[in-house]
Amino acid sequence: MRKIRIFEHISLDGVIEHGEDYEYGGWTAPYRTPAGQASLLEAYGPGFDLLIGRRTYDSWLGFWPTAGDFPMANAINSATKYVVTHRPESLTWGPVKDLGGDLVEALRKLKSTEGPDFVLSGSISLTSVLLDAGLIDEVILIVYPVLLGKGKRIFSDSFDARKLEFVSTATTPTGVLLNTYRHLGSLKS
Repeated sequence: MRKIRIFEHISLDGVIEHGEDYEYGGWTAPYRTPAGQASLLEAYGPGFDLLIGRRTYDSWLGFWPTAGDFPMANAINSATKYVVTHRPESLTWGPVKDLGGDLVEALRKLKSTEGPDFVLSGSISLTSVLLDAGLIDEVILIVYPVLLGKGKRIFSDSFDARKLEFVSTATTPTGVLLNTYRHLGSLKS
């Protein structure tokens, strides 16, 4: 059975936004090191498929295919990209598969097959939906020692409370934490 694992780069105050159009666009860059990248790639696992939304796919299409020959780029470029999109005919960066109209049902079926785990990264609109559907197995937060104050948060305001169990943590040379949690289900009051 395949797992779905959320990976999110996040500030201490919960902001995950870091694109070119964001006021503090490059806030993760000063914390990147080869050792940190190796830790992240190790956390992804020896083989993985990507689970991403269309905006993340389009954003990554502008970087990863031409990023060069290094372990993270090679892993991401060779991973099968399962994309949630209404425009599957325009998916060009492969290997790639469209998840079709019923995302939850498609992922339930895919989870029951043999293959690598899924890495869900950057697609915040999918995060809440898949947690609420009980499809997420692990949440890995890559926590940066920075407070941003404003920006997109990892979960929507309508998100249902969830219970997590701490699994492990790792630290990079620049103080970034890779915290892994197992998803246990709904938080009961």
